Amino acid sequence: MAIKIIFWVLIFILLYSYLGYIFILFIIKQLKNLRKKNTHIQNNYEPEVSLIIAAYNEKEIIRQKIENTYKIDYSPEKLHLIWITDGSDDGSEKILQGYPNIILLHQPERKGKIHAINRGMKYIKTPIVIFSDANSMLSANSVKELVKELNNPEVGCVAGNKRIFSGMKEDAVIAGESIYWKIESLIKNLESSVNSVIGAAGELFAIKSELFERVDNDIILDDFVISLIIARKGYKIKFAEKAYAYETGSASINDEIKRKVRIAAGSIQTMLKMKDLIYKYGFLSFQYLSHKILRWTIIPFSFIFIFLINAWLAFIEPDSLYFLIFLLQLFFYLFVIVGYLLKDHKIKFRFIFLPFYVFFMNYSLVKGWIKYFRKEYTVNWDKAKRA
Repeated sequence: MAIKIIFWVLIFILLYSYLGYIFILFIIKQLKNLRKKNTHIQNNYEPEVSLIIAAYNEKEIIRQKIENTYKIDYSPEKLHLIWITDGSDDGSEKILQGYPNIILLHQPERKGKIHAINRGMKYIKTPIVIFSDANSMLSANSVKELVKELNNPEVGCVAGNKRIFSGMKEDAVIAGESIYWKIESLIKNLESSVNSVIGAAGELFAIKSELFERVDNDIILDDFVISLIIARKGYKIKFAEKAYAYETGSASINDEIKRKVRIAAGSIQTMLKMKDLIYKYGFLSFQYLSHKILRWTIIPFSFIFIFLINAWLAFIEPDSLYFLIFLLQLFFYLFVIVGYLLKDHKIKFRFIFLPFYVFFMNYSLVKGWIKYFRKEYTVNWDKAKRA
């Protein structure tokens, strides 16, 4: 029966995307460890580094970010701080002008973050560039940990780790986002140990300056594309687990959905613009397909079809395995509803929000597809409020 085949294929893809890929990476890592030779990376490698922060109307957070960068454990004369505030009209540039050791690049016109980065890279004279967001606070060791990984001719980019500020009790958004990034960090760690991380996040990542390639000004996910271009050149993207970028979670579920929908639209754009990455680069393509493409394309829609097909199969075969699977699905969606009803409450047992977060992530991806093909997006970020 064709409908049963479709059902089990979708189940397989769903389980593979969320669990199977992680298991495969884990097995490969263990096999590599059996024949791995001990290599020591020089800890005294300390080249000059430029830290670029592209910010739009971040007046409220600028001083806190500057104080945070001053606490970074790296030779001050080798760490060059560059702020790009294109289009800001809240007085951000005036605040930055008060710090003589900061290089300020400002123009009145706002053309988006990637345009600001393309412009800023023309002024770079250091061998390494680190990118960070204004609202992300960096751990004191972050620069050293990133730079250490780049002291390897095979590595062209290093992705930092991300953590969400949270207290003992968390609402649905903060709890879900925190769990999501912990799982992503696990995957990145495995990918890095096996081959290469699939893309870096803009909160914190570093590249070798010579490998930077100007990115089209219409690109939404600048960080992801910059890092993948380097991977396409044959260089590894490594994961610096101890280099942290901290930020607060979204202030509300609506703010998080707005952020996720934009990221989803950018993901579809990246997939269509870098189609060759799906099939041309061996194991890197396998990783890209497993970690990203399946999640961007089949997975969001599989939730819908698995539920509908399962409901039909459970109805016509009530004494079968299909009925049990349907009950498990109902149990999952019950937790989605509970998570939605409690989304504005702070509770200690945050894992109760995981089904809700998984569901609304995929809901956001579907909206992202619609937004992209309707061309209802812009390179200018509509900032989501943070808690």
